[in-house]
Amino acid sequence: MVLFRQADYDRQIAAWLILCAAVIFGMILLGGVTRLTNSGLSITEWQPIMGIVPPLSDAAWQEALDKYRQSPEYLQINRGMSMDAFKVIFMYEYLHRVLGRLIGVLFFFPMLYFALRGRVRAGMMPKLWGLFILGGCQGFLGWFMVKSGLVDVPHVSQYRLTAHLGLAVIIYACMLWLILDLLSGRHPRGAVAHPLAPWGLLLVVLVFLMILSGGLVAGTKAGFAYSTWPLMGTSFIPPGLYSGEPAWLDAFEDITAIQFNHRIFAYVLFALVHIFAFRLWRSGLGQRARVAAVLLVLALWVQVMLGISTLLLHVPVSLAAAHQGGAVLLLSAMLYAAHVLQRGEAHV
Repeated sequence: MVLFRQADYDRQIAAWLILCAAVIFGMILLGGVTRLTNSGLSITEWQPIMGIVPPLSDAAWQEALDKYRQSPEYLQINRGMSMDAFKVIFMYEYLHRVLGRLIGVLFFFPMLYFALRGRVRAGMMPKLWGLFILGGCQGFLGWFMVKSGLVDVPHVSQYRLTAHLGLAVIIYACMLWLILDLLSGRHPRGAVAHPLAPWGLLLVVLVFLMILSGGLVAGTKAGFAYSTWPLMGTSFIPPGLYSGEPAWLDAFEDITAIQFNHRIFAYVLFALVHIFAFRLWRSGLGQRARVAAVLLVLALWVQVMLGISTLLLHVPVSLAAAHQGGAVLLLSAMLYAAHVLQRGEAHV
């Protein structure tokens, strides 16, 4: 009876975490749209409490615009911007910030309820607190990123943007892993990993690194540099690649090297994921492993098509945002596959 009750509690907690993960996924998409529409520097203050209330009168809107007019972005890029145009970029950034606060509320109060009611499985509460603390760090990191674009050069640091994206993905990934643990019916202490499991975890790391590579592309606008594929301009290896001084710094600051690295990373992952999916299909772990293999290959091909289309069409907002979302879906499929291998033959 006690075991049945805990299994029911596990499903309740999993449902709550699925909602939180879905909102985080939406947050990542909205963050991409905010960046692509150049809206991220429209709010020049960080007000965790008062900032939840948007301008509600003409006077309040004028005050917000006056503050923006003092920023480097307005003075150097958007000088003369109308109120209507300002409202558009303001609302993207405002919604992004409000959604971040909403995630905190959606996570904290149900966590408190489940904890006080004794419904959280033993050993899981520290993980939930860890996720909450990471969420708070993400808010600080977001403002740290915005601050880099409010002085002198009106562009956020690609390093801070990539860190902000990376932490969001880490929170999402950790949450998804907990969800899979809760739904699988088998938890770490009783699990027997498949011999292929280390390769699954390695590919999770590689997909995550690929997402970070995409963060550098976004932060430097390297996606606009070469709108051709499979060649970069007229050659596979573009002229002047890694010609900077020091050369290694080009990997993080030169748009040609950044886009080239992103492409090569994609080619390597494309091959490795197909090999891994084939081995997963033949792993002998049953239906879940085969479903995981199929989902992984489908997510990979969708992401590749989105990436190529985004490049060839010169980074339209809708496709570029979908490409960012596709990266998270690919990571989700990879996490599911890795979890199947790590937890053995447990069934949902």
